Amino acid sequence: MRVLLLVPAATLLLSSAPARADVVEYACKVRATGETQDVKVEVELTVPTDAQVGKEMAIGWHGTYVEGSELRAPATGLVDDLNLYAYAGISGIEKLKSATGVAAIGPIIPDAPVPLPATTVNMKTTPSNAGTGTVRAASINFGTDSSDRAIECEVKNKDALTKHPLTIPGTGETTSPSPSPGETDETTSAGPSETGTKTKTPAGAADTGGGGEAGPDGRVLVGVGGLLVLASTTGLVLRRRRVVAGL
Repeated sequence: MRVLLLVPAATLLLSSAPARADVVEYACKVRATGETQDVKVEVELTVPTDAQVGKEMAIGWHGTYVEGSELRAPATGLVDDLNLYAYAGISGIEKLKSATGVAAIGPIIPDAPVPLPATTVNMKTTPSNAGTGTVRAASINFGTDSSDRAIECEVKNKDALTKHPLTIPGTGETTSPSPSPGETDETTSAGPSETGTKTKTPAGAADTGGGGEAGPDGRVLVGVGGLLVLASTTGLVLRRRRVVAGL
């Protein structure tokens, strides 16, 4: 007796389906000559599922040219030690806008396709906030370093690209501001109908704001001042009486 296992067709398709790649359309410019080219690259992104606040993460980039739409080196040639700089655009997570990766590429032959890395390029960044957002393919550049770009390629079909979900679990930021070592903050409230005031008090000292009640030392000074004024007034009165009596 044979037992037939019925497996939904959709399950078979999902288990064997390759990872989805986007065809990214680039407008590329050779900086030395000003020449522009339209280039198409199938880009596959690998988004991490274990990202954490405060820890560096890597987004994988793997690209292959669409046949007939390769980036070609200028006839004058390029230096041989070029790198590919790949970027990912990140949206929806505070203070996390992009990731960057670099990989060396093979020898450059004048007027021939510029090679792409055979292995996956790891685009790295470090999230400082938790949140949920999306990742998409962004620009690519070719040069000896990130600031010396021989060829720049900007995305033309940004809105058509897949937005891959990215989740950074947790809450808040990695660090929080702390008070300066030499002072502490105090927040006081005079009552339910009055507005609280905030004062900065040097550490180890008293708050010397001008609007409070006088302390014990203040009351002593006020008392001494009053006695001096009274003694001075009494002397003037006695002197005036002696002058009048002499007349």
